[in-house]
Amino acid sequence: MSNVDMKQVKELRDRTQAGLNDCRAALIEAGGDMEKAVEVILKKGLAKSAKRAGAIATEGVVAAAVTADGKMGVLVEVNIQTDFAARNADFLKFVDGVVAAAQKAKTGADLGAETFPGTSDTVEATRQALVGKLGENITVRRWDRVTIDGPGKVHSYVHLGGKVGVLLGVRAGSEAAAKAPAFDKFADDTSMQAAAMSPLYLTSSEVPDDAKKKQSDIYEAQLAEEGKPEKARPKIIEGKLAKWLKEVCLLEQASVLETDKTVDQIRAALAKELGTDIVLARFVRFERGEGVEKPTSGDFAAEVAKMAGG
Repeated sequence: MSNVDMKQVKELRDRTQAGLNDCRAALIEAGGDMEKAVEVILKKGLAKSAKRAGAIATEGVVAAAVTADGKMGVLVEVNIQTDFAARNADFLKFVDGVVAAAQKAKTGADLGAETFPGTSDTVEATRQALVGKLGENITVRRWDRVTIDGPGKVHSYVHLGGKVGVLLGVRAGSEAAAKAPAFDKFADDTSMQAAAMSPLYLTSSEVPDDAKKKQSDIYEAQLAEEGKPEKARPKIIEGKLAKWLKEVCLLEQASVLETDKTVDQIRAALAKELGTDIVLARFVRFERGEGVEKPTSGDFAAEVAKMAGG
């Protein structure tokens, strides 16, 4: 049978979620027999891959790499459905390849379209093949790059086996200062600070006005709920907003290592010690699965009833 009815193709696609061309080819191979065509799709792993494509992947790893000269680093998050699969050697090898592809890609590029290292396939094609092999959805969720020009370095820190990753760019006023052990320690300590304390911005000057307004509106509603006098609220909100900015801005946070100082005070002390400017240029922080809506369990009583045959 060389021709197949599009109605059959649609039915097979609805049943397996495989691609239209795959469905047509399976029907031709099966001589138009729908059940045999379904079997063809299943045997080729096409239905398994397509079926998993919509599954939510919230496990996985955040991985980083910095060039040998310390001038550029990339941070990548690759997700998979289960923690068990996240430790699979093939998955980890795929992550390494994605990181390598990111290092060669242009800033902002779609990594899926990049060539997967050591192959002629794209990252996306390699991902699809691994989905079929492991039976779990995999997503190359996001990536970013930090670069430094002139004296300074990009430092990376990955915590808890890939749960949190940070890239930090630090500039120095001279090459000698950038090579000082104290400079390296500051970069490492500040990267760990960013990993632990989850800052959203570098400084308060970077915080958008709409973000400040949104936070102020939250405080306004809270104070109204508490029954605080309307005249007293602006001053209270001002204090709360100032405290919030210290919590969400990296330079203004209290240091986790020297709790009586802010990160910016430690930076200033280092600049004085080295006799040159020390500037935090930019940081990127990824936490695995953040912002991804995780599946919620269904009604517990209904699940128990189903298990009991009710």
